[in-house]
Amino acid sequence: MMVSGCTRRPLRREGAPLRILIYGLNFSPELTGIGKYTGEMAWWLAHRGHQVQVVTTPPYYPEWRLGQGFSNRYQTEHLLPNLTVHRCPFYVPTKPSGIKRLLHLSSFAVSSFLPMLRSSGWEPDILLNVEPTFFSAPVALLAARLAESPAWLHVQDFEIDAAFDLGLLPSGGVLQRLALGVEKRLTRQFDCLSSISPRMAERAIAKGVPSSRVVLFPNWVDPAVIYPEPPSHPNSFRQQLGLEGKLVLLYSGNMGNKQGLECLAQLATQLRSNPDVHCLFCGDGAFRPELELLVAGLPNVTFLPLQMPDRLNELLNLAALHLLPQKVGVMDLVMPSKLTGMLASGRPVLAMAAPGTQLAEVVSGCSATGQQRHDPCGVVVSPQDLGGFVQVARALLADAGLRARLGAGARTYAVRYLAQQQVLERFERQLAQVAGQGTSTFR
Repeated sequence: MMVSGCTRRPLRREGAPLRILIYGLNFSPELTGIGKYTGEMAWWLAHRGHQVQVVTTPPYYPEWRLGQGFSNRYQTEHLLPNLTVHRCPFYVPTKPSGIKRLLHLSSFAVSSFLPMLRSSGWEPDILLNVEPTFFSAPVALLAARLAESPAWLHVQDFEIDAAFDLGLLPSGGVLQRLALGVEKRLTRQFDCLSSISPRMAERAIAKGVPSSRVVLFPNWVDPAVIYPEPPSHPNSFRQQLGLEGKLVLLYSGNMGNKQGLECLAQLATQLRSNPDVHCLFCGDGAFRPELELLVAGLPNVTFLPLQMPDRLNELLNLAALHLLPQKVGVMDLVMPSKLTGMLASGRPVLAMAAPGTQLAEVVSGCSATGQQRHDPCGVVVSPQDLGGFVQVARALLADAGLRARLGAGARTYAVRYLAQQQVLERFERQLAQVAGQGTSTFR
């Protein structure tokens, strides 16, 4: 990938450590979603010898409240000699809605404005802006121009498309046309755009970004940290929760509105008479209270909070079957970050996804035309087909051999395509290539 533009300062020496400014709403110690991956990326780059600064917020996701030990004010953390984190205050709604989300996102863009201007004086070799939130894009582009640095936009979610498609904002009117027009204009000003799946990269190109400036940067998993354990291996979750001898249906991750978690309640209700099956829902988020009400009184359901990383492998290995529901409106607007750990655990995935979407292709192993790309990792059903979701779950629970084959396919896919070291090493080379141009393009 070549990046065009005018040289604004001397070119970097090839192979020299980079100065990398990361700008994003979410960061570690958040345990799930975008904050998890942005945090792991920053630590990895710092351990590789690069100088890294991060402008972000205090942790709040997915609980939608400030993390323990953090205050909603400006603060700076020196996590490593070459990793500094600047946290900015922002608005955190306890019950996020459309308007409240807009205030939430825009508050970070406002509060981070001066810290980003100060950080531009650090003269980073490259500025990496993580979406969400796209509200911060103008600040990122201004800071990059002041620093005479290339600007890179990494899209984890197409949040503007999702806001209208999920009904968080009214679609089809002037507001949507204006928002999409501003998004298109700003997106084209970044020197490079990456996203986490091929379909999302294609969507960026459809929005007018030249294909020469679009790269794939998928989320990852460390297969040495998340790995299959034999069924006979002791599992503390199984022991503590009284699940010995039971087949566990596991949902683990954010419990937000875009996950379509209503189907979990129907599944648990349909399976309540089977004493050998138990549903374990692990996570937090805006939808969790409603989900708890939907399954209230069911003896075959247990809730857990999000687990710390040192217990994640044990949790994922508890599953006979991973559950991955999804709403129709977010297909190929997001790629569920929780999928990487599911696959690496070597357990099959039951996913809701429309045919031809990236999620459907990964889980089924088939392209949109039906061509077999790799061994299947699970089974895909239509997002509208709640009956099919229950039916397929029953069939998989009844066939241990099929679950084992699908689980092996999942593990192979994770190791081959999503291994942390290979994903981040490729990203590091791409960063160096863009930074090495010594250019910045603003159109």
